[in-house]
Amino acid sequence: MTDILALLQCIAPLISKTTLRQMNRVIIGMLMMTGRVTMLGISRWTDKGGSYRTIQRFYHTQIPWTDGVWTFFQKWLWDPKDEYLLAGDEVVCSKAGKETYGLDRFFSSIQQRPIAGLAFFAFSLISVREEKSYPVRIDQVVRSDEEKAASQAKKQAQKKEPGEKRKRGRPKGSKNQKSRAVVLNAELQRIQVALKAFLEQISKVLSLRYLVMDGHFGNYPSAVMVTQAGLQLISKLRQDAALYFTFTGTYPGVGPHPKYGDKVDVHKMDPKGLKESKLEKNIRTDIYQAELLNKEFALPLNVVIVLKTNLDTQAQAHVILFSTDLELSYEKIIKFYSLRFQIEFNFRDAKQYWGLEDFMNIEKTAVTNAANLAFFLVDLSQVLLRRFQHTNPEFSILDLKAHYHGYRYAVETIKMLPEKPDAIILADIFEQIARLGMIHPALEPSVPT
Repeated sequence: MTDILALLQCIAPLISKTTLRQMNRVIIGMLMMTGRVTMLGISRWTDKGGSYRTIQRFYHTQIPWTDGVWTFFQKWLWDPKDEYLLAGDEVVCSKAGKETYGLDRFFSSIQQRPIAGLAFFAFSLISVREEKSYPVRIDQVVRSDEEKAASQAKKQAQKKEPGEKRKRGRPKGSKNQKSRAVVLNAELQRIQVALKAFLEQISKVLSLRYLVMDGHFGNYPSAVMVTQAGLQLISKLRQDAALYFTFTGTYPGVGPHPKYGDKVDVHKMDPKGLKESKLEKNIRTDIYQAELLNKEFALPLNVVIVLKTNLDTQAQAHVILFSTDLELSYEKIIKFYSLRFQIEFNFRDAKQYWGLEDFMNIEKTAVTNAANLAFFLVDLSQVLLRRFQHTNPEFSILDLKAHYHGYRYAVETIKMLPEKPDAIILADIFEQIARLGMIHPALEPSVPT
């Protein structure tokens, strides 16, 4: 189908003509197919030139995905007038066996426990105007033997013998944490290397200010990692995080100058910090903003506390968001952090539609290609959806796959006819068959270009 090949022409200078043709066939097969997205499954839906051996060769070809995905985004998805955020998060997909490259045990947020599988850290650009996320860089998480041993030793050290209690006072030989330079752990070092490489790649085209990450990265080392890369962090603190106002009292004249003032009680906030209050269905939402301190951080934080109160039961719940940018308004902190969840939709689409959870490759190159291809289809599908969403905003990926699925059936049916129908009848056939299986049928003719 020429429409897919036309979209891929922007990355033609980065790969060989053979690889480009193979990629075109693989993508068309993934758009048409149903069931698990494996090499064998794709080969059953590709047309002439898309044999299993051809698809196997494609998956074992070195492809510069980082440059290719950024080039594709810049050509088809980037809007110079829009504002973009960078979001980062890790996705875990379950895998069986023992031979897959990078296979390890990672914590799955879906299953709420460590599982055997693969992990990938993704960076996505989030359009503030469209409120959509586009994956731009995918790196597999592969832990070294030293990192595994250190992690295991840390777990063992945390286990205390029954009846064993920590002695009172400060451990002998310990030093102030803030007087020493922050040492990034292996996870943050991996993320920082990928972050700096990506920022250097896009520096001539796009300037970013904020990196949005979930509560797992709501700590001081993560803030240092982000600020060292030249960005500001927006994240979430624990609900029981100890926050303090800056000391504003009189210096007693003895000892070091006090730094920490009164401890913040999120349920009894100072009305002076109230920025917004609204009532909806007996639920009052109060939003406070203040520059606060935390003893784990060596720098002040721009903190936003969202406190919800049930006026019937007086039950309360709260969320603590923060940014290292002290000038950022509370509206933007809340909005930017809420947009972070768009990257979770990328993970869902990559798993549900494009084979991130299905591929059975075990070698390094094949695993890299399978994962990156899944996220590349997330971006490419957004470009294809725009054609239909212009007149049908509810048109979804399921509708898109039904469209290409119907196209394949129409092509195979027409091949069996003794004579090819005229153009008008042919257009009606494509339109009717392509609409089968759609949840939100297209409002315009579905004839492929």
